[in-house]
Amino acid sequence: MLETFRNLGIIAHVDAGKTTLTERLLFVSGAKHRVGAVEEGTTTTDYDPLEREKGITIQSAAVTLTWAGHRITILDTPGHVDFTAEVERSLRVLDGAVGVFCAVGGVEVQSETVWRQADQHRVPRLAFINKLDRVGADFWGVVQELKRKLQVQPAVCTRPVGQGSDFRGVVDLVAMQFWPAEGDGRPLGPQPIPEELSEEAELGREQLLEIASHACDELLACLVENRPVSAELLNRALRSGTLAGKFVPVLCGSALRGCGMALVLDAIVRYLPSPLERPPVLARCSRTRREVLRVANSQEPLTALAFKTISESHGDCVLVRVYSGELRPGMKVFNASRQREERIGQIYQLMGARREKRSSAQAGEIVAVVGLKYTSTGHTLSDPDAPVLLEEIRFPEPVLSQALHLGKNVEEGKLAEALSRLVRDDPTLRAHTDPETGELLLSGMGELHLEVALHRLRRDFQLDLSVGQPRVAYRQTLAQAVELEYRHIKQRGGRGQYAVIVVRFEPLTPEQRDALADQHRAQGQTPDPMGLYFEERIVGGAIPQEYIPAVAEGFREAARRGVRWPFPFVDIQCTLLDGKHHEVDSSYLAFQWAAQEAFVEAVRRAGVVLLEPIMRVHLLAPARYLGDLHRDIARRRGTILHTLLERDRTQIQAFIPLVHLFGYASDLRNFTSGTATFSMEPDHYAPANQSLEDLRLSP
Repeated sequence: MLETFRNLGIIAHVDAGKTTLTERLLFVSGAKHRVGAVEEGTTTTDYDPLEREKGITIQSAAVTLTWAGHRITILDTPGHVDFTAEVERSLRVLDGAVGVFCAVGGVEVQSETVWRQADQHRVPRLAFINKLDRVGADFWGVVQELKRKLQVQPAVCTRPVGQGSDFRGVVDLVAMQFWPAEGDGRPLGPQPIPEELSEEAELGREQLLEIASHACDELLACLVENRPVSAELLNRALRSGTLAGKFVPVLCGSALRGCGMALVLDAIVRYLPSPLERPPVLARCSRTRREVLRVANSQEPLTALAFKTISESHGDCVLVRVYSGELRPGMKVFNASRQREERIGQIYQLMGARREKRSSAQAGEIVAVVGLKYTSTGHTLSDPDAPVLLEEIRFPEPVLSQALHLGKNVEEGKLAEALSRLVRDDPTLRAHTDPETGELLLSGMGELHLEVALHRLRRDFQLDLSVGQPRVAYRQTLAQAVELEYRHIKQRGGRGQYAVIVVRFEPLTPEQRDALADQHRAQGQTPDPMGLYFEERIVGGAIPQEYIPAVAEGFREAARRGVRWPFPFVDIQCTLLDGKHHEVDSSYLAFQWAAQEAFVEAVRRAGVVLLEPIMRVHLLAPARYLGDLHRDIARRRGTILHTLLERDRTQIQAFIPLVHLFGYASDLRNFTSGTATFSMEPDHYAPANQSLEDLRLSP
């Protein structure tokens, strides 16, 4: 049964045609009787009103179809860089992926980003080159970009017949058949290859056989001995090479015209893995902290990962990947991340917004569960008798904030509940109060991300809100290392407070921070997302063991709160070297306060460095604007990483401080007459040219 399951994601740059491809696959497989259109807002996966209004995918959505006796679950993921976290959590639970590339735009920047994410999760992939019927389509140019930009070996399994307005169909180089593009909505069935195309098809098959032979000794022997190669043997070789990551099968067609869809479904079934062919998932026993492996077997103890929550008026809907064991309605499970018992309400198979009730969910399946009270994204559900923890999903920190201003009739409690549900669904959103101004701030990954979040607060929760100007999420770190003794001693009659600590605070380089993070992971601990690390070197019991965690807690609390300015500190190592305690007057709270006050004093002595978020910006524009773009980047304090001229267009990659990118879309549109496009993603923090006083934040 499990060998017939396929869990895959559709990943790509925005506007590559992911949602249209998903619609066509549903239609060709018979899961839908009418093809939806993005322009009409009738697609299955873009069911949110805002997605239909903007014509883009904002949140990943699941659909299920059957093909050739296989059950295929597809997650249609967003293409916009602000919603990369949606792709990240989807790839975490998927067994395979289809990367979609526009035949005109080629391998664009966000395509590279999501491809790298799939590399990190070692997800086997297919490539589908779409929009071959568009003017300017260049199939072979995109194949070369796959090799150059993504560092993969393309195994071209289908090739186009004509391109642009001359596009007539595709040739299947595995079965040696021609699939015409014309039809009445459904693509016509396979036909013999026209005589005028046979020579090119034979050459293409020879090239495919040569690449596939690197994954199959039997196929290689056939080539050496000049024996014919059957389609069955070639498919086995392509599957073996795909699963091993030796090459990527490349297919092509037009999702809008329905050409090549059956070949994509065949390739998914033939070349992408089932849950049985993926490595066992590594978990950690909650009680002993020992590592255990969970295999895709329904007879094993339950292990499942919650990778997405959808807040609803009648309760949360939680998307879950079952790695081992079985889920059933009414059964009790253990949330090992929260150490709480949960009860499964109902289990559903998702088809976009539509749901089909299930009586159970087996290992290897992705389903939606309702009735869970304490479970959020990244939490592990396990058997109460064999509790284990899976590695949590890590998300990037937000880089942009906006102040939220309540209308006259908005209750603060209602807003707090709405924000709690919003942040629960999207872990890359943060809501917090500015300690200096008292303003409520919502932080996210970019301007579009915050716009979508604000829209949902107004639409789904009927909140009357206005917003302030976007703000940059600055950080601070110490300018230099400092060592000091701090004495927290207070005596006002009765029991006093006594804590003396000798501590060293030092800023961490990126290399030191990464090394400490790796060390924590090796010890089964979660690295601190802000890079705040604590070490104790107490000898001789100068400070009792029960008070040492108080020093670590006080240090982290003071660092995250900031000292003079409301920006959190990052990348600091605190080392507790020595100290003193009193048998009566010492307490956990006294040592916690001592650590907080010691950090404030350390900041005063060492000074601070303001850090600003630097964005990696990717620009694509006509070559004639190259000089204007370079000058504009310099004006924004940017650093050009590299420039590429290709097909009369220029591609530029640059580092630019986020503070200089507000309104960039409008500025770029104006001086390139709307011909340029760009995307940006957070890359790193770097010392800012401005001082803290320049930001008018001095107390």
